[in-house]
Amino acid sequence: MLYLDYNASTPVDPKVAEAMRPFVERHYGNPSSSHALGRMERAAVDNARDQVAGLLGCTAAEVVFTSGGTESNNHVIKGVAHTLRDRGRHIIISSVEHPAVVNPCRFLESFGFEITEVPCDATGRVDPTAVRDELRPDTVLVSIMHAQNEVGTIQPIREIAELVREAGVWMHTDAAQSCGKIATNVEELGVDFLSIAGHKVCAPKGIGALFIRAGIEIEPLHHGAGHEGGRRAGTEPVAPIVGLGHAASIAAEDAHHDETTWLREKLHAGLVDAWGEDAVLIGNREQRLPNTLTVGFRNRIGAEVLAACPDLCASTGAACHASERKRSAVMTAMGVPPEIAYGAVRFSLGRFTTEDEIDQAIEMLASAAGNVPTT
Repeated sequence: MLYLDYNASTPVDPKVAEAMRPFVERHYGNPSSSHALGRMERAAVDNARDQVAGLLGCTAAEVVFTSGGTESNNHVIKGVAHTLRDRGRHIIISSVEHPAVVNPCRFLESFGFEITEVPCDATGRVDPTAVRDELRPDTVLVSIMHAQNEVGTIQPIREIAELVREAGVWMHTDAAQSCGKIATNVEELGVDFLSIAGHKVCAPKGIGALFIRAGIEIEPLHHGAGHEGGRRAGTEPVAPIVGLGHAASIAAEDAHHDETTWLREKLHAGLVDAWGEDAVLIGNREQRLPNTLTVGFRNRIGAEVLAACPDLCASTGAACHASERKRSAVMTAMGVPPEIAYGAVRFSLGRFTTEDEIDQAIEMLASAAGNVPTT
């Protein structure tokens, strides 16, 4: 089985699993307890917080552990909306955001908030001036993802954040796809909030983190006891937190990005050799995650291309069913023609992808070229 779906979820790094093991098997205390076992758990949580802070370039006090990227996004969007509701009810997002940003905003519309979606270009990239032009006196938050999950396009977050900060508005970025693949230093990006998801960075599912810039107070998403400095109620899941911390420390030292880019380009070249002009690159050729290759197989259905390669794990870029063919919202926003969008397949590589696996994938997809019917 060839796994080229790292943007969907990553395998847990064996080093991460080993770091978690004692907190699964032996160390079961509550980190809020004052006895010896509780203090051991608290020390592990504090160490993991330091490790995540090291990856993000922030202080440990600015890191809040959550259940994942979706919770982090909801925490920011709903928390800011509640906290600043008397100042304004306008939020700006992009037309290519993940549903974990779009749907909380849609929820807020039922409470009188207005959501503006800034368009993108044909590669999925947002123009910073387009964001600036939508800023209003009642704008309370701008949320633009760092890297697009379907096509890997990297957004100019620093440039956008500079314009947003000049207007006195808070800036959030969903970095679930970028964390561990490109730099996510919050000072360099200039953001006030940043979301990460553990299972995208070789940590387990069910754990994530949220950066909240020092001095900013927003309403918690979860109410209860005073965990996470009063910002996220609920007993901390120590083992997954330890895993995320260890994964963050590995990502901070990871030097495989150039190799991953080379493997991605080898895969792309192999597809073009096999499919010719019927293999169309979707996304920004230069400003793109090093691990992500999204190809639209012209006049084919992406699901049928993958069905012809049953041992290859990748994702389709559009929802295609026997009774309905529909471009994803992202493909529609980018203006990708239907004959390309229907055949979109996202190949996403990772830390453990080998050249031999890429060679095998090319062979499988080359064989599929003659077996997948045109539409």
